[in-house]
Amino acid sequence: MKQKEFEEVFNSSFDSKDIFQSFSKEPIASASIGQVHKATLQDGSKVAVKLRRLGIKKQVLADIKIVNFFNKLFRPLFSTYTKNSIEAVIKEFAIMIQQEVSFERELGNLIEFSEVYKEYGVKFPTPYIEHCCDSAIVMSFEEGFRFDDKKNIFAHNIDFRSIITKLVNFYTDQMLVKGYFHADPHPGNLLVNTDGELILLDFGMVKRVPNQIRVAIIELIKAANEQDYELYISANKRLGTIAYEAPVAELAEFSRRMFEIFGNDNLDSESMQKLAFEVLESTRDLPFKLPSDAIYILRVSAIIEGLGTTYIENFNGVKDILPILQNNIPKALGASDSILETLIDSIKDIPFIVNDFKHSMKKISEGDVQVELSHDQLQYIEQKLSDNIKSYLKPFAFILGGFFLLLYEP
Repeated sequence: MKQKEFEEVFNSSFDSKDIFQSFSKEPIASASIGQVHKATLQDGSKVAVKLRRLGIKKQVLADIKIVNFFNKLFRPLFSTYTKNSIEAVIKEFAIMIQQEVSFERELGNLIEFSEVYKEYGVKFPTPYIEHCCDSAIVMSFEEGFRFDDKKNIFAHNIDFRSIITKLVNFYTDQMLVKGYFHADPHPGNLLVNTDGELILLDFGMVKRVPNQIRVAIIELIKAANEQDYELYISANKRLGTIAYEAPVAELAEFSRRMFEIFGNDNLDSESMQKLAFEVLESTRDLPFKLPSDAIYILRVSAIIEGLGTTYIENFNGVKDILPILQNNIPKALGASDSILETLIDSIKDIPFIVNDFKHSMKKISEGDVQVELSHDQLQYIEQKLSDNIKSYLKPFAFILGGFFLLLYEP
């Protein structure tokens, strides 16, 4: 920010400058939405102060309008699945970017996240709530090296394998057990201190994963590890990345070929990419999709795998996550920590199960059974109906036009 803009934001965010013993006007980190300054409170506490850029809210809303305008303009040029995927990305972007510019929301995310994951051995900044507002967050200043700062991490004899294990454990629990995850774990938001502790920063992008999506991801990872390609396609359909009507056999063969390429230790990265693009070329017309629930899950998974390869050359996300996941599958699916607790929970559910069964039998006997279709099935039916109507409309228009020509007398 320019000096004048900085002063305007600073003065509107804090009623008094007296809360700070010192404040560095030179930012230590800067991004499109805000910038971070180092400061000291009157009691001597070192703090990081995150200030929102002046006018960024209006700018974000204007950007969303421009993106939506161009999407509507070019929408007719794309296939149904491409349209839906683009719209899912734009919709998710619009929601998340508007949430990110609200520092009150970010503060709420930080407080909740710190409470949910307080027993996980990961550090989070401590907010000074009394000094925070919608345009500024004041929090404890956390010292550490960027996650990808190999030079300093090695120089301080920090066990990088332990850090990678902790990171994978933490994100497996976030995404597949708790279903509540930090969606922006780039190296600047992940620090490692001299004690080898992991520190997580910036809580503007925090997402929840619906239970059915978590189950689909578990199936996906399990199928990938076992190279069960039909189950892999089925899990992708449940996740929403492949359309309901997609041919299973064809996609299973495509998956087999891709796994063979990336599992071949004799190929260098350039050869892998070349072969993968050749295989992908043959699938251009297949109905792949990008649903909103999957956008951040896929993004975070790619970032975590990228962070893993920073230290471990042959790091494999699926192989490294699976052992952790196998230990957590019962919890991910909603089971309690002990067998006794699980049994007690199951026994408590029996009256509700019996009642549901009686209600279902009554519906069947009265002929009042309703079939519920998934969103993907409805989308497929809608598309087929639209295609069929279009195919009939043209001949009908010609017939109607011919009828009027016959009736017309010059």
